[in-house]
Amino acid sequence: MSELASILETLMIVSFGLSWPLSIIRSYRSRSTKGKSLFFMCFIFFGYACGIASKFVSQTYNLAFWFYFPNLIMVGTDICLYFRNKKIEAKDN
Repeated sequence: MSELASILETLMIVSFGLSWPLSIIRSYRSRSTKGKSLFFMCFIFFGYACGIASKFVSQTYNLAFWFYFPNLIMVGTDICLYFRNKKIEAKDN
């Protein structure tokens, strides 16, 4: 992979990753699933897992490779908060 392609891929992953901490904070504070899509978050999680798998298969451990992991963890955290909030909503009703 060319150096420019690696830089662009890294920038893409970092750009996507910047939104997840805000989403996690919102989920934690709101204690609500309102405005969240479990389906969407699962697809994003799957996409990051495929990105990691792709790097393993191609043995391309560039800078972008390392940014997939925090993104995967953040999406996983938001998915866990979704289920926590779903439980809270059920209890409140």
